[in-house]
Amino acid sequence: MSTKSKMMHYSKIFAVLILPIFAMLSCNKNGNISPIDPQTPIEGSKDVAVWMTKANEQMLLEKQSSYLSYVSSPNYYETIDVNPTKTFQTVDGFGYTLTGGSAFLINRMEITKQQKLLDEFFSCAENGICVSYLRISMGASDLDDQVFSYNDILPTNEDLSLSKFSLSKDTIHLIPILKKILAINPEIKIMATPWSAPLWMKDNKQSVGGSLLQKYYGVYADYFVAYLKAMKNQGININAVTLQNEPQHGGNNPSMVMSSAEQADFVANHLGPKFKKENINTKIIVWDHNCDNPSYPIDVLKNAEANPFIDGSAFHLYSGNIDALSQVHQAFPDKNVYFTEQWTGAKGNFAGDFKWHIKNVIIGSMKNWSKTALEWNLANDVTFGPHTPGGCTECKGAVTITGNTYSKNVAYYIIGQVSKFVPAGSKVIETSNLASIPNVAFITPNEKVILITLNESEDTKIFNIGFGGKKAIATLPANTAGTYILN
Repeated sequence: MSTKSKMMHYSKIFAVLILPIFAMLSCNKNGNISPIDPQTPIEGSKDVAVWMTKANEQMLLEKQSSYLSYVSSPNYYETIDVNPTKTFQTVDGFGYTLTGGSAFLINRMEITKQQKLLDEFFSCAENGICVSYLRISMGASDLDDQVFSYNDILPTNEDLSLSKFSLSKDTIHLIPILKKILAINPEIKIMATPWSAPLWMKDNKQSVGGSLLQKYYGVYADYFVAYLKAMKNQGININAVTLQNEPQHGGNNPSMVMSSAEQADFVANHLGPKFKKENINTKIIVWDHNCDNPSYPIDVLKNAEANPFIDGSAFHLYSGNIDALSQVHQAFPDKNVYFTEQWTGAKGNFAGDFKWHIKNVIIGSMKNWSKTALEWNLANDVTFGPHTPGGCTECKGAVTITGNTYSKNVAYYIIGQVSKFVPAGSKVIETSNLASIPNVAFITPNEKVILITLNESEDTKIFNIGFGGKKAIATLPANTAGTYILN
């Protein structure tokens, strides 16, 4: 073997065997990761800032003390190439459903403790995770302490003029908390979703299940308009509405069933024209149910009369695969898709929930064209309440509130890993698809580039971040999510 060949041979051995050992040994006493590499940085020492959360909870959304530096020498690690010149969808935001029960618990807190909690969610300062999107219920969801609508009369009666329409129950807790949130972040976007129409409009006259009677389609469209105007009078602008939470699940309390044909008819002949007549710009979003039935929103969007009024479709992931969002996008590329709900439960564990949600809800939804990634339920108490009779008894909030104290749960860190760094208006950009390191990247409105990664394996991963013709070597511990801010 020639001298030159020997040198190349030993260089490969060093790169493949020795460098990973250096990197894996380079943890300081605080658990911060400092990749050690003999290559010479080609720029300053603060090229890439890193924030990490470990699934074992030993590190929770923690900024690493060491920055990554771009290096000039080649190596044999896999590379995540980040290409900000190729952009995809614009992000509307990341956040939660602010249920009536969540608002109830927060509103009862002593004012200084309440403000601290709200700042930790909605402030974009160092102490907050800068939540940029909220979903709320029109009337009660199953995580309210009682079932109600905004037009509660005897189910055997009717109120075609909606003379008894009232937001009164929302003015007690939900609206006051929304106003405080808007004071912290006036740009936050809000989506509203009904769990049921008023009982008198339904065929079974009950809060659980049943369908909207066709003869009331027009007045139910008026109900949406009345709601949007009443909220606007409270200083709250609703950015989007979905037509029905989980329209194929009639067993919740409250709930209502709608077929794709019924949604298409309601939008085409009632809600869409009513919004147009009233100059309402709130987005109309269909489906709002699981990824196992992409044919439902496709069927609605195929309706030529309904289609022009529809902004897009929304998804949950209690069944199906996240790539259903891409199936709908491919069928109707001019329409948006949204990921609007996924719960973490009482019987789950931090590690499993954190990794699954980062991979599917955050990275998965964004890689499949979603404009939002929302977790279900901002807050609950220690009994997983409040909830309606028959409502969810195991839904875990992003925080658990006990009187004036609260503890953060896994959903806080799932959303925080991205919301703190990726504001509304950011765009998803092209990255390499590495099976070993799921990832997604964004370019923000002020042109910062953010890379989100996940190592769901039991081994430390070492890889390159390729950006702008440069590379930085990153070390991501086992079962850890990393957020990289590229300069």
